[in-house]
This record gives sequence, structure tokens and C-alpha cells, in this order.
Amino acid sequence: MQDHLRHRLNVRAKERWPQLARVQVRFRSGFAYMAGELPGEDEPLPLCRLRFTGVLHTWVFALYLASRGKYEDNLLPAGLPIGSLEDCMDCACYLYLGDQQA
Repeated sequence: MQDHLRHRLNVRAKERWPQLARVQVRFRSGFAYMAGELPGEDEPLPLCRLRFTGVLHTWVFALYLASRGKYEDNLLPAGLPIGSLEDCMDCACYLYLGDQQA
């Protein structure tokens, strides 16, 4: 499952977020922590934390708050705290990178 998750997020990054060189995903205590690698930057940009709900393709979303240096459960644009990997990634990237397709 971990390799599948990494693959899906990196495919989405190539499709929608070309300014990301790569998406890093690390797993710890039932969470998947997503960070984006930006060209020319030494440190990856923390984006969000995902928690699997047990339901296929549904994840609980927590946004990384740079001002607090921690992750906080948050709502996606649809108004729910859960969504697909792509929904979660798009929300975090939009907030940190801006809408590149607008």
C-alpha cells in the first residue's frame, strides 16, 4: 500500500503540480506525511498528513501549519475532513503553492 500511495501522489504531482520535483511520503504510527521537493531547495516543504480511514480511497486530511510547526485536522474544499489522496494533495498544494492552472 505504501508504494501505491507514493506512486499515486507523484503521478498527481506531475499532472497538476509541475513545480514539485517530487513528493516525499513517510509513514509513522498509522499516518502518511506528505512533503514536496522544490527545485533548488535543500529541505522538503511539509504539506499534509493523511490517515487511512479503512475505506478504500478515503483519507482523513490534516494540513501542515507552518506558523505552528504542526499538523492540524482540517476540512477539504468540499467541506468534509476526508477525501481522496488527490483531493488532499490538491488542497495542501493550492494553499502552499498557489493555483497554477487558474
